[in-house]
Amino acid sequence: MKSKNINLKNDIPIFPLSNFIVFPKSTVPLNIFEPRYLQMVNDCMSSDRIIGIVQPRKTGELNKPDLYDIGCACKITSFNETEDGRYIILIEGVSRFLIRKEKKTDKLYRTFEVDFHKFDYDLNDLEEKKENIDLNYILKELKQLFKSKGYSIDWKNLKNQSSYEIINSLSMASPFTIEEKQTLLEASDMFSRKKIFEDILKMYTVTSFTNRTIQ
Repeated sequence: MKSKNINLKNDIPIFPLSNFIVFPKSTVPLNIFEPRYLQMVNDCMSSDRIIGIVQPRKTGELNKPDLYDIGCACKITSFNETEDGRYIILIEGVSRFLIRKEKKTDKLYRTFEVDFHKFDYDLNDLEEKKENIDLNYILKELKQLFKSKGYSIDWKNLKNQSSYEIINSLSMASPFTIEEKQTLLEASDMFSRKKIFEDILKMYTVTSFTNRTIQ
């Protein structure tokens, strides 16, 4: 499956990253220091630069936890090695995938057979992704939520992004639970993600209002 010269294979190395979910078209830095993931990055840099970011579940073994079924394949777009042997990489979300099964290898890291077909939406250059959808409610309520929690975000950077990129970036940066973010990740398209985002925000708004009323 190809999109913009990106060839996604059906088996990819997986990075189970706790409390962190990456969305398509979102860019984030990672600090790599564990030997198994240093090996993973080395292997990726000599091939297609694709790694899968998946949220681990709270079940399974400590060093081999069970994983959520859906994650995001990311491309390493920047690589730097520090003097103490760590890697500082920049990754960009490309497409979600569905985990099929784990593969047996002699690597320190885990590799899985995955399926991208369910998420053609992420790879296709659809016209609807370029549409400007109404995000005023989300932006207004999210700013209040960030303020109440003492979080900060560079809102100016959002101005040059499409609605698709904005809703994905906000889904990743939001102070929601991991389970809520996983639900957002699994939404079929940006319209579904926007609707789910608004529903989650409304729950936070109600909770905040109830707490203020009790006080």
